[in-house]
Amino acid sequence: PKCGSSDISYNANSGKLRCNFCRYEFQEKKLKGLTDTKELDQTVITSGAKDISSDENIITLKCESCGAEVVIDTSESKGARCHWCRNTLSINKQIPNGAVPDVILPFKIKKEEAKEQINKFVKKRSFYAHPKFKKEFTTENIMAVYFPYLLVDVNAHAYLSGTGEHQTRMYTVGNDEHKETYYDADAYHVERDFDITIDDLSIESNKDRLDTESSDKTNNIINSIMPYDTENCVKFDANYLKGCTSEKRDVNISDLDDVIDAEAKDIAKFAVNDTLTKYDRGVAWSQNDLKVKGKQWVAAYLPVWLYSYQQVKSNKKILHYVAVNARTNETMGSVPINMPLLTIISAIVEFFGILLAVLLYDGDSDNGGVWILAAAGFVFFIIMYQRYRNSNARHHYESETKKEVTNLKKVDNFIESRKRLKNRYIRGRNNNTVEGENVKSKFNSKAIKSYVEKLTDDSGGLAKMLKEEQDNKKDLE
Repeated sequence: PKCGSSDISYNANSGKLRCNFCRYEFQEKKLKGLTDTKELDQTVITSGAKDISSDENIITLKCESCGAEVVIDTSESKGARCHWCRNTLSINKQIPNGAVPDVILPFKIKKEEAKEQINKFVKKRSFYAHPKFKKEFTTENIMAVYFPYLLVDVNAHAYLSGTGEHQTRMYTVGNDEHKETYYDADAYHVERDFDITIDDLSIESNKDRLDTESSDKTNNIINSIMPYDTENCVKFDANYLKGCTSEKRDVNISDLDDVIDAEAKDIAKFAVNDTLTKYDRGVAWSQNDLKVKGKQWVAAYLPVWLYSYQQVKSNKKILHYVAVNARTNETMGSVPINMPLLTIISAIVEFFGILLAVLLYDGDSDNGGVWILAAAGFVFFIIMYQRYRNSNARHHYESETKKEVTNLKKVDNFIESRKRLKNRYIRGRNNNTVEGENVKSKFNSKAIKSYVEKLTDDSGGLAKMLKEEQDNKKDLE
């Protein structure tokens, strides 16, 4: 903007773009024209979230090795490496581009810091790590990647109604041979009625990344390093992509609407949990209504430092990722496990656990501590597996997304005292459960089914390929 040169690069030290000719530094301003969340009364879709457009220098290349689609800036280089399998990409494998985002969140964490984070993460998990992984692991392979997201603002009104229980007594009845624990509780009719605004609810906008339950890729790892400081996003400029790769958005807003609605309901439900501390046995909501007044969709690129490692197990390949949030330094990963070693150690723990349980057993069938010792090996195996694989890691959007509750109205009416309850919590307790993950899983299943149907459709895809193969066979005969 000062001298007119187009030779521009990103300066990670200052977080700004820099002219390589006159050294002037500048930063794109924030996206203009966005509606304040509290003022939303309809669905607002920005150009980046709605239109598919492309910069002539920004192209998408398909990896010949793993099939990933990588976006690069050809004004900087005519080739690049795939950030998943590190295969060299060819300009001859160009495919149509996805949407250019509205905003981008520049890298803040430097490569050296990210390498240190990844090294620390893997070092803490080195004992049970697969020998081949330990031999081949190097942080020199980490890559700077921009992932496509949709940021959604929601203005809504929520109403929840159900039953909550407050424990008044816990007692045990019976003799040494048979004991049973009971609970007494006061039941209340509970209602919460309020307005809520949700800012920058973030969701992946690439089908492959949305599949956090994939068996051949540890996609949940990338999901788990959110949230980002999305309030610092700036208007998209392709110069931020220099030295980085990125993925394209290939999901329409209509595909994600149900997921966003379910996640917004979860956020609203969790937002009033601090008003339910009286109900130590939980609340069973029978009604959870969220009336959306307006939504605003913005397409964004968010930064990740990514390490990937492909593990080959017989004829199956699994991509393990260690990812660093390039804004907050949040790190999560999956490390290939030396299963024989973990199994042997778990068996040893189980042996000594059973031995100790036998020595401590006094004939009391209700001695829970003894039975826990008897299962020590299995518990140890599960804990270690989760520590290395982190298959349950995810973005806790229900508590980590920015929101504001206003005009809150509360109803807490006593119903009755309940005696000799056998369950520790109220039946149907759901004030701490999330539904958005289930809806996302259904979306993934639907997307896969749609893809298979497209392949097997008589008009093309797999059916067409099979017909061509049969025709070729006839010709040869």
